Amino acid sequence: MRSHSVLGFVLLRPRSIALAATFILLAGLAVPAAAACIGGGGMIRVNQLGYVTDATKRAYLMSPVEETGARFTVTSGDDWRAVYSAPIGGDQGAWSAAYPHVYALDFDAVTKPGSYRIVVVGPASGVSLTFEVATSDRLYRTAMSNALAFYQTERDGPNYIPSTLRTAPGHLNDAHAMTYKTPTVDADGIFQGDLGALGVRIDASGGWWDAGDYLKFVSSTSYTVDLQLVGVRDFPNQLGAGSATSNLTAEARFGLDWLQKMWDDKTRTLYYQVGIGGANDNLASDHDIWRLPQEDDTYGGTDPTYVYIRNRPVFRAGPAGSKISPNLAGRDAAAFALCYQVFKATDPAYAADCLRSAEHIFDLANTSPKGNLLTAIPFDFYPETEWRDDLELGATELYLALASGDLPGGLPRTDANYYLQQAAHWANAYIKGPNDAADTLNLYDVSGLAHYELVRALDRAGGSAGLDTSRDALLADMRKQLDGAVSQSKSDPFGFGFGWAQWDTTTHGAGLAVMASEYDALTSSSRYAVWGDRWLSNILGANAWGLSLIVGDGTVYPNCLQHQVANLRPWVNGKPRPLLGAAVEGPNSEIAEGSMDNMRACPSNGVDTYAVFNSSTALFRDNVESYSTTEPAIDLTASSPLAFAWRASGHR
Repeated sequence: MRSHSVLGFVLLRPRSIALAATFILLAGLAVPAAAACIGGGGMIRVNQLGYVTDATKRAYLMSPVEETGARFTVTSGDDWRAVYSAPIGGDQGAWSAAYPHVYALDFDAVTKPGSYRIVVVGPASGVSLTFEVATSDRLYRTAMSNALAFYQTERDGPNYIPSTLRTAPGHLNDAHAMTYKTPTVDADGIFQGDLGALGVRIDASGGWWDAGDYLKFVSSTSYTVDLQLVGVRDFPNQLGAGSATSNLTAEARFGLDWLQKMWDDKTRTLYYQVGIGGANDNLASDHDIWRLPQEDDTYGGTDPTYVYIRNRPVFRAGPAGSKISPNLAGRDAAAFALCYQVFKATDPAYAADCLRSAEHIFDLANTSPKGNLLTAIPFDFYPETEWRDDLELGATELYLALASGDLPGGLPRTDANYYLQQAAHWANAYIKGPNDAADTLNLYDVSGLAHYELVRALDRAGGSAGLDTSRDALLADMRKQLDGAVSQSKSDPFGFGFGWAQWDTTTHGAGLAVMASEYDALTSSSRYAVWGDRWLSNILGANAWGLSLIVGDGTVYPNCLQHQVANLRPWVNGKPRPLLGAAVEGPNSEIAEGSMDNMRACPSNGVDTYAVFNSSTALFRDNVESYSTTEPAIDLTASSPLAFAWRASGHR
């Protein structure tokens, strides 16, 4: 959850997209895409990206009435002939007052590649959207390409990539930005008086915008780079040089370049944020205006109200050489250690600089933090509370970097085992700490990746003798997190492993799919394979709203993102151009409202297409105002290409 303030509206983690009520031709009838059904109001929900030929396959029938004795038929071909038929599965439970029955439709026997639909004839009949059955490589190729496109669109600075959404660079003034002390702010980011300049200018250009706004954070960028580099390293044919369509190598380096700018290795100074989301009555902030990024460098002319729009402040974490909040130290160190692993062979000088930075940052981690961790100003934007997992990840990646041998000069340490000991220590501290298994892989808890990497490190080291944790303990903790998700799934009619009425729904689904693959790979098992497939399917359309929560990955997805570029660029056929690959916030417990000057109303007719599918607690609205359901972000998207790569490589 994050909190942003826009013209008096308190916004908790802005991120946005919209889904238009387009019409498609189904079984000879013109039917709204969001309500694909025939007659009696049955709604069939499928994984819109499709199903892998040899994987389990489950769709869902939402019904307003009992469907006792009903059957479903899978159809294919030009004439949509039946290829498989079976009784509907058991009642999975009530979703809402409008849909008190949800039935499972399992069709594992359908393995031939092709396009399919599902038809139910019964008390409440229905027909699904068309979906594909294909090999894993074919199925996820476009989705991984879409993820790359999203990050390319989010690029700030002079090295932007021209596209239908991006026509000019943004925030060129960041190249000579003034640095500032962190001001005291309230929960909405409002500070008193003016900012305190430090008299030092740095080049803070580049990097990605965090979300639908134009702020840049080390917190979310380091997490995103960590996951991208793991993908490039472990899945070269899907996310690395072996892919012609979804090679994230250059994009990960783009993120690394900005992280290096935010870390002055000579003076050991960390800067953690560019721009302000809240200001005060005399000063405008990023969240007070709605515009394209290229307007900011000259916005308002010489009007002092907009001085921090034209000349964005960069905030310093602390004086040179001071201790660094452990969450930032761990994730940043991991990013630079992964940089060494990925670029050692192709750019050894760059990789060496990364590795030295990684060690220096890790050595400055504050291992006894008090009060709020440093994430952003205000803290409520990113209210992170766990940090031991970050240090575990940072230390593990440093071990893996040093264990590769042939090290550059100038390193504080060359003993890889020192970092293995540190990684085991912090893993044990996490497992015995207050937040153990309280979350799964996402920005706020990286143990789902850190444990996986540490098990691999222990295997490389030949065991865990003399260390604070063991392979068995790490696997048990991963099981604890995954079993918690399985328990949640059994109480949800769609089998989702994360509550629909919570923040960051989409990214948790992708993160769970990653963790399921990791655990099964480490144990040479298929313990969580079915669950991982279902959790990923849930965010790709097999949900109450019949909506893929990742733009472009399927047939029906949000159109009205709370994303300024997507909203303001010329529309096509009455709706915004899709921000391909963007994972949106997803269903939530609340729907945000609040328009801004220059914001283009979306949907233009104001119709809430998905209200009929909301439950009493889980809500989704495809509207540019509803950042709580439709805003995308770099960290929200980060786990999805990794989840796709696991599957595209043949590992579920």
